[in-house]
Amino acid sequence: MTQLGQGERFKICIVTISLSSGGAERSTALLSRLLDKEGFEVHLVTLNNDIDYSYSGKLYNLGKYKPENDSFIRRLIRFNKFRNFIKREQFDYIIDNRNRRFALKELFYLNYIYKGCNIIYVVRSFNLSQYFPINKTVAKAMVKKSVGIVGVSKAIAQEINAIYKTDKTVCIYNPIETFNKASKEVKFNVKYILFLGRLVESVKNFSLLLESYKKSDLISKKVSLKILGDGPNKSWIKNKISSLGLIDHVEMIPFTTDVNPYLENAFFLTLTSKYEGFPRVLIESLSVGTPVISVDCESGPNEIIKDGFNGLLVENFNSNKLSEAFNRFILDEDLYLTCKQNAKHSIEHLQQDVIAKQWTKYLNNEIR
Repeated sequence: MTQLGQGERFKICIVTISLSSGGAERSTALLSRLLDKEGFEVHLVTLNNDIDYSYSGKLYNLGKYKPENDSFIRRLIRFNKFRNFIKREQFDYIIDNRNRRFALKELFYLNYIYKGCNIIYVVRSFNLSQYFPINKTVAKAMVKKSVGIVGVSKAIAQEINAIYKTDKTVCIYNPIETFNKASKEVKFNVKYILFLGRLVESVKNFSLLLESYKKSDLISKKVSLKILGDGPNKSWIKNKISSLGLIDHVEMIPFTTDVNPYLENAFFLTLTSKYEGFPRVLIESLSVGTPVISVDCESGPNEIIKDGFNGLLVENFNSNKLSEAFNRFILDEDLYLTCKQNAKHSIEHLQQDVIAKQWTKYLNNEIR
């Protein structure tokens, strides 16, 4: 591995599925901006033509060549374009942010697309099967051939190192997003709590969220619930809201990149996931002074929340415990104000310049 010399700029390629919709994609876009600001020559490759988040660097949008009726031959043509791009540009590092679940595909990437490259795998979820195939032989080959692995939480990094008997994985947290002021003022006439994320029941556990909300005192205290996001289970969630008799108390809001007004005006943000990585919504909420209530899922929440200091951390899959936490914030004003006052400064270690320097040291081979 080489180090940055005077006047040198490492040439970085960040590979992602898209730059839209999810927290992982938002984090990828932000990483491109941080590395660009640090002086790296940044290139982005997106496999789908979904670009919503602000990014820096040169974009190679392979998704533009993806037709609605995709075929095996067309995919091979795109992959060949990708390989030729990699060979032509001669990157110092490829930072792979994709989901990497399928063994044959990852063998193809290892032995063709990324052949001869310095690969850094980023893992953004504790559900490691999203980032390493179940086939252990292929997963171990990925670990062996990579120059490094970055987990976005300490728990992820420790888990990867333990499972694959390696010391290649380090933790670099997701940084705080800097929000732009909304182009127009958004006014809210009701007190509300906020859920922000992709509408996927198998991950985000809306059953727990809605059942806990119904059991709590929030409805009687006229505190509504706003669910902001899009995803494949939107209709299912609407039906769940209806079946629980919550139509008058729960509002569903379509995905928007301008989430700042909703975060700033929320009473608190809540997270009910079955698993996470290092949930961006928690740090985004705290960064604008809005406290959080989260289940203690693997991983991330217990590395962000200090229980009773900047939010509440609750046993997962327990609607009684979660509804009690909701009640504590609405009934115990001193507790709520303490968490609200501590919110912003509790995540100062996640400022963008701090995380950017960690990435620079990592890419310069100083912290491996």
